Amino acid sequence: MIKLGGIRWSVHPLFVLVMLASVVTGYFVELLTLFAIVLVHELGHVMMAKGFGWRIREVKLLPFGGVAEVEEGSGVPAKEEAIVAIAGPLQNVWMAAVAWLLGQLGIWSHEWADYVWQANVMIGLFNLLPILPLDGGKLMQAALSRALTFYGTLIWGGRVSLLFSCMMLLYAFVPALVERNAVHIHMNLFAVGLFLLLTNWTAYRNIPYLFLRFLTTRAMASSRIVARGVWAMPIIIPRGYTVQSTLQLFKRDSYHLIVIMEDKGDILGVVPEQRLVNGFLEDGKADRAVLELFM
Repeated sequence: MIKLGGIRWSVHPLFVLVMLASVVTGYFVELLTLFAIVLVHELGHVMMAKGFGWRIREVKLLPFGGVAEVEEGSGVPAKEEAIVAIAGPLQNVWMAAVAWLLGQLGIWSHEWADYVWQANVMIGLFNLLPILPLDGGKLMQAALSRALTFYGTLIWGGRVSLLFSCMMLLYAFVPALVERNAVHIHMNLFAVGLFLLLTNWTAYRNIPYLFLRFLTTRAMASSRIVARGVWAMPIIIPRGYTVQSTLQLFKRDSYHLIVIMEDKGDILGVVPEQRLVNGFLEDGKADRAVLELFM
């Protein structure tokens, strides 16, 4: 692990295993090239995130990209997350184009140029799969947040990621099924698919904690949002509606006013979201009525 530009950079154990395998099989130069491609890919994310003022704690490099841990967590706007996500594959576009051009000009051999541009295309397209924490998964999550509540985004983002991870695992066995030879299993794809499946299964089980982290960052950001002036999206709930159910109606990039209403349409109270979030974070009682917090 090294620290550069205030960011901790580390290599995931999965990448270490790939490195060891490349040494044994004699493909170390190709691996160094792959490492450089992944590093530039991730630097695209980091530079764009820095441009938005994100505070990045750590970047962990994987054989197909990287995972960045930011101070803001899920509190960043969906639009920014989408732009930062696409910045990585865009690096693969220009690297693939340069490699192809160097091959055409004869500066690189056609074999080496083909390897480099094909590796970039493979990494770029792979990262666009709708699986978290890949770039495509983050783009999917940003798109889902436009239509769903944040809690719903966590649920459906996790389900789609699990589905495509399972599909990747099944696809790894296609050569064995076609050729009826168990030796021909696509082991690299199997290893990556298994890693993504376990990662998303763990994340899916930890959705309550991910949602709590969202509420923690939202509590800190709400006052800053109001200070700039913002349109509020009302959430209308009946008497007796619980704190937990109300919090799960929050949308990612919206500021909410909670309107507590009687069946006949009489308004019992209007609560800004900060009071609801702070009240929940202070006592942790999610199953009581919102109205009880302010009586």
